[in-house]
Amino acid sequence: MSTNRSPEDVQLPTDEELVLKVIPMPADCNANGDIFGGWVMAQVDLAGSVVPARYTQGRMATVAVNEFVFKQPVRVGDILSFFSKVSRIGRTSITVKVEVYAERYMAQGKYLKVTEASLTYVAIDEQGQPREIPKK
Repeated sequence: MSTNRSPEDVQLPTDEELVLKVIPMPADCNANGDIFGGWVMAQVDLAGSVVPARYTQGRMATVAVNEFVFKQPVRVGDILSFFSKVSRIGRTSITVKVEVYAERYMAQGKYLKVTEASLTYVAIDEQGQPREIPKK
């Protein structure tokens, strides 16, 4: 089945939670004029930690970046929307999927998926050792 949608006209996910919105600024640019990949990764890590914090009920740490795909460049002034959902809950760890969509500054209301990632967080105690995630 064919659609008439352009790559810059995707639907936002309805089965994930909007956990962060941010606008990258000129200080976040690399030498090519695009936003640093590392800056995007840091924002994904922040966004990815929002939902697991509800489960861990205490300290947690990022233990793995299982997958990280940059699909399109991010530009200064883009309005980035970060969506997240839990994909796995273990005894001490939680894995989440994060998807990042951009609204280009001059084309607001049209979305483009720019990044997707999978990260794992582990609940830790005061000594930094893994601890069990409380049962809900």
